Amino acid sequence: MPFQLPKLNFAYKDLEPYIDSLTVETHYTKHHQTYCTNLNKAVNELPELVKLSIEQLLIKLPTIPEPQKTVIKNSGGGFYNHNQYWSTLSPKPQKAPTANLMRAINATFGSLDNLKSMFSGTAAKLFGSGWTWLVKDRNSAIDIITTQNQDSPITLSYRPILALDLWEHAYYLKYQNRRADYIEAWWNLVDWKAVGDYYFNS
Repeated sequence: MPFQLPKLNFAYKDLEPYIDSLTVETHYTKHHQTYCTNLNKAVNELPELVKLSIEQLLIKLPTIPEPQKTVIKNSGGGFYNHNQYWSTLSPKPQKAPTANLMRAINATFGSLDNLKSMFSGTAAKLFGSGWTWLVKDRNSAIDIITTQNQDSPITLSYRPILALDLWEHAYYLKYQNRRADYIEAWWNLVDWKAVGDYYFNS
């Protein structure tokens, strides 16, 4: 079955005033959809890949021949990364991490405020287009990393639990070059229940 965009848990306007409705609609129906469409085209050219999940495709990336490898890296990564991004946003988010995630946050960063400060600082310094992530490693330790373009943490043996899209299409209509303002606003939409579910289940 072809990959399909996951249904959003909110209407386009529901993330206002932090992210405007036109940005959400364009981001989802144009950018995310294009990644999905191009991913399906590449996968359909190699029948042995058709039954793989997006996670399996990205893990298997080094073994996929060109030119499909590059398309799946870019469009498959874009599809997967955006799935992660939307799934942890909510107009009515749970404001505090779950207990098991909070223990991991405190052990690594000292406090939730420290995590937010370090995450925001890392995101603000990212050069060009890419992502900032909170990830879990194989030992259940958490860390903050960045990836360029549509590279995904899953190809680096991390499980992403929180994703921040730093491509300009994610914020430019409302914030123009004020990336730091977008990052600050984005925290108001982070649903810590969803983040905790990723931490517990991944």
